[in-house]
Parts: sequence; structure tokens; C-alpha cells
Amino acid sequence: MDIDFKATILIVDASADHLVPIEEVLQEHYHVKLARTGHDALRLARQAPHPDLVLLPADLPDMNGFVVLAELQCHFLSAEIPVMFVTPADAVADQQRALREGAADVLVWPFVPEILLARVGIHMQLRAARAMLKDQRSHMAHLVSEKTREISLMQDATVMAMASLAESRDGDTGNHILRTQHYVAALARELRFHTQFSAELTDENIALLFKATPLHDIGKVGVPDAILLKPGKLTDEEFEIMKQHTVYGRDAIAGVERTLGGSNQFLRYAGEICHSHQEYWDGSGYPQGLAGTAIPLSARLMAVADVYDALISERSYRPAFTHETAVELIRQARGEHFDPDVVDAMLAIEEKFKIIASSFRSTL
Repeated sequence: MDIDFKATILIVDASADHLVPIEEVLQEHYHVKLARTGHDALRLARQAPHPDLVLLPADLPDMNGFVVLAELQCHFLSAEIPVMFVTPADAVADQQRALREGAADVLVWPFVPEILLARVGIHMQLRAARAMLKDQRSHMAHLVSEKTREISLMQDATVMAMASLAESRDGDTGNHILRTQHYVAALARELRFHTQFSAELTDENIALLFKATPLHDIGKVGVPDAILLKPGKLTDEEFEIMKQHTVYGRDAIAGVERTLGGSNQFLRYAGEICHSHQEYWDGSGYPQGLAGTAIPLSARLMAVADVYDALISERSYRPAFTHETAVELIRQARGEHFDPDVVDAMLAIEEKFKIIASSFRSTL
């Protein structure tokens, strides 16, 4: 079956003396559509198959040609169709106006057939080239999107592998990293409507917080097993060593930044959470004794999520607390251990915390 790849030309003019000669020149090489009014021109331009070029005069019986040009440009079905204005040779003002208002070209009347064919051919080549470039851009955008998605998945998998490695050394944690991811994201989404947090807690940054949260205890890989896995209470000396997991985590992230020759928002959050999630609102935490808003917001979110999950999780030295008890203990530590705003956010969405805890229940 033969396939006809001829382009379509729409010729608009009320005068048969103009329509017929132009049609006779073009019809051997193109599909030709004819319109005698502006309304017919607009209808045919928006009707499939859409013309590849419109030849349009300045004067039509029902509307001005410049109005038709504007209407073509304003409608999504015809906005990209090039328009060649046909004017008398002495209508210089119309020719200038046509080009100024977006016409692709001007053809003067009376025309030379060879020039008409050449000019139309050039516009068909340009239109084909634009279509090809558009397809190439679309294809490249798709490839970039796919590659970005692959890289993102690999990054997420690497983060989870690193976090799981740290978690595997602490036999009491279960699905701790999954639960705390979702607690932090839920808190952030609740707080983003507060004026003081809205600039920081954008959708993009919340997504990065979600990805960075699993790394909060990665520094525990540097803590000796005898201390990390000790079933009873740590001595003062042992606790000082345990505190260093926050520093080890920060240093690990800093090492990545040095290797990359710079940082980004994800690494910033990861470093903040590793280093400062054990800081207390009243300044009595570690490792730096930061207080109030000197503690990064990411770490303040992590502190509530981390402690809540620790309280509802069974440990070798105690049973798990109920959700209600855990919430009450955190409420009592509002303004001491925890940022009051973050605690208030947790109280507002405590049912979400309960659902997250249930959805990612420990499999141990």
C-alpha cells in the first residue's frame, strides 16, 4: 500500500482570481485546501489533518486577515502552523505588520510560480526540521528521566544498605529505620503550614529528609559490640563511647562530601541528623550541647521520631511501652528534650504515628 506523505497547504482568499492560480501551482506537490472566509480558514486549520502552512491575505469578507492570524496563534490546535501573508506588492505597511505580528513569511501579488514553490518548500523543510528536533528533545528528555530515575533508585538502595548495616548490629531495632522515615515525613508535612517552617519544609526537602533519615545511626558501626550490644545499663565510660556514634556518623557524611568536592541538601540533612539527633531542646543533650533552634530542624524532627519508636519497641532490658504511654512521655518532655512545635505536631497526628508503627511492625 502506497503511503502519501504530501504536506497540506491551506489557501485562504475570497477571490477566485487568487485562489485558482495558487492552487494550480501547489496542487502537484501538496494537498491543497481552500477557504474563502476567515471563519472557514479557522475551522479548516483546526480540523485534522491540520495544514502545514496557511497562505492568508490581509482582507477577507468576514474579518481582517490580521485577526485571523491572531486567532490561529491563540488556539492550541493551530498555534504552531506557519502563516505566509499574501499582499499586493505595494502594500508595504501590511507586509511589515504581518511579520511584526508573527507571520512566517510574506508573498507579494502577483507572484512568480517558481518563487512560490521555493518559498513554500523552504517552510516545509523548516517545519519538518522543527518536528524532528521536537522528537529528539522528547526522546532525550525521556532518556534523561529514565537515567535520573535509575540513579535515584541506586542512591536509595545504597542509603538503605548502609543504614541496614548499622541497624543489623543492634538486634533490638527491627524496622526502626523504615518507621522513623515515615514519622519524620509525617511531622514535616504537618509543620510545613507553620510560617516559621514553610520555607524549609518544601515538598522537595521533605522528600530529601525522608531519604536522609535512615542514616541517623550509621555511626554505630564505629561503636564496639561489647558496648552496642550490652544488655544492661552502660557505665559512664561506656556511655561516653556510645555518644561518639553521632560524631562517627557526621564524619562519614563529611568524608562523602570531601570525595564529591562539595555538598548538597541531602548530604546536609544526613550530616545534621547523624550529628545532632541526640541534642536536647534545653541544651542537655550531646555531642555539642546545642539548645533551641541552634539544633537543626532535621535533627529536632528526628529526635521525636527516634524516641517515640524506641519507646514503643521491645528491648532486651524492658517491654515495649504502649502508644499512649510513649506519647505521654514525649508530651512531658516538651520544651526540655524536644522542640515544643515538633511535639505539638506529633500530638496533632498521633493517629498517623500509630498507623505507621503498625504498618512497619518489627519482623523480629
